[in-house]
This record gives sequence, structure tokens and C-alpha cells, in this order.
Amino acid sequence: MLAWSSGALAVGVEQAVPNSIGSAPPRLDVPANSCDCHHHIYDERFPVSPHWRQGFPPGATVADYRLLQRRLGTTRCVVVQPSTYGIDNRCLVDALGQLGSAARGVAVVDTDVKDAELRMLTDAGVRAIRVNFVSPQSWGRTTPEMLATLAKRVTPFGWHVQILMTGDQIVTHESVIRSLSTKVVIDHLGRIPQPDGLKHPAFAAVCRMLDEGRTWVKVTEPYEDSKLGPPYADSSEVARAYVQAAPQRILWGTDWPHPTQRGTKPDDALLLDLLADWAPDEKTRRRILVENPAELFGF
Repeated sequence: MLAWSSGALAVGVEQAVPNSIGSAPPRLDVPANSCDCHHHIYDERFPVSPHWRQGFPPGATVADYRLLQRRLGTTRCVVVQPSTYGIDNRCLVDALGQLGSAARGVAVVDTDVKDAELRMLTDAGVRAIRVNFVSPQSWGRTTPEMLATLAKRVTPFGWHVQILMTGDQIVTHESVIRSLSTKVVIDHLGRIPQPDGLKHPAFAAVCRMLDEGRTWVKVTEPYEDSKLGPPYADSSEVARAYVQAAPQRILWGTDWPHPTQRGTKPDDALLLDLLADWAPDEKTRRRILVENPAELFGF
């Protein structure tokens, strides 16, 4: 049984949104200044990286994203550079300029990035780099050595490192992740495979990192590894366990426009409503939606 808040400060509205099925608002009203900590912007004004062969979803501009914010009632956001644009962060910087002070960014850079570019990105609102071990990158295959080097490069700027790995990769590279000089954010529930779920060794590995106090987890993209479909009872078990383990270092996001979903897109209102199940306590939801993002991204 889901518990719904009766005293929330922000209410979504009926709104059709590209790349999101349905138009009904969430049943869960959210606190003021709630943050979507993971979404992407795609804009045809900016060229796709030569390494990218998969295209990108239409209807994913800043104007389109504002419709999603209206539907959900969220106001703050974190724009994550997609692999589509490689290390060319111009679309990201443009989006941050449009979204203003209520937005922060996560960029993609390589080990040759100049300090001047990192300073420019910081000024634009970027607070982290994303290091992707799953999707094709402009430099080819990402290595643990590259991850360590990138973390050292961004440490002077106060950035953290956001890591996308499969559960198996997390197990393989746990020691490297734990040795990084920055705070770490684990993407998409740690991509824990189902039906293993909590029994997979990656879950224990992520929990060990949470216990050390420098790791955060995004409870995002529950659909990617679910074998059951909406409302993703298998992935939800993992999300609830993370919330119980370290509610002070959990982040929520939509992953709109859901680039991994080539067919039917998820219902973003449902993705927000899942928080009522994962974090039944209203204070915990406020922490996840408002306080945790403010601490990590400096809102």
C-alpha cells in the first residue's frame, strides 16, 4: 500500500510530455525545490559525436523538459551529458544557461581536458563528471586507470565522479572506486541484475561504499533491469534497501527522455510515485528530493 503525502508544497498538473507515456500528474505531491537529479537534453543544433551511431530521441529539448517539470511539480534539476555528444559539452552548457540557477550539470571529459575548460564548465554550473563503462565512448573502452586519472583531474574543482557500471563491473572495480579522491555517485541503482537483486554481490559492494560515507546512489532507471515491468517490484526491492541503508545519500531522478528505451517510454509520474513506496516517510522523501541534492550539487 502506497502512502501519499497530504501536506506537500508542490503539485504536478495534467500535461502531455514527449518521451513519457500518460499525461496525468503524480499522485505524490512533492516538497518545494524538489530536484530531478538525472535527465538528459538533446538538441539538433549541436552535432552528434562521430563515435555515436544510435541517434537520439526527438522531443528532448529544454522546452520539452519544462513540460515534464510542470507535470511532476519539480523545479530543480541535474542535466547529465549523454554519450551521444561525447566530450563536446556545448549542448549541456547551453541547457544550463537556459535552465538557470535551478540547474546543475554533469559533464563528460577525457583525461586530456584542460583546466581552463574545467573552470568554464564549473562557471556554467557543472559539478561532476560522468564516467561510463557501459555505453560506447568517444575514446573507446573506459578503463579503471582512466577513472582514477579523471577523478584526480576534477578534485581541485570540488567535483564528484558519477559512475555508470553494470553490477558485475562494480564488483570487479570496487577497490578502484573506493580509492578515488572524490565523492562518488553510482548511477541507476548500480545496475543490479534481476532476478538476483539483493543477492547479487554488487549490492553488497555498493552498501560497503555507502557505509564509508563518500558514496551516493541514484535510485533511477528501475525499468532497465526489471524483469517484471511496471511498477518494477524487483528493482523496487533494491531501491528500498538503498533508502534504508543510507537515506542521507540517496538521489532520485527520471532519466528522461529515457534514451535506453527504444519502444514504449516509461510513465514519469509513476517513477515519481514509486518514491512513496521506497521512502514511505515524508521526511525521508524531502531529504531525497531536496536536501541531498542541495548538499551534493550546491543548490
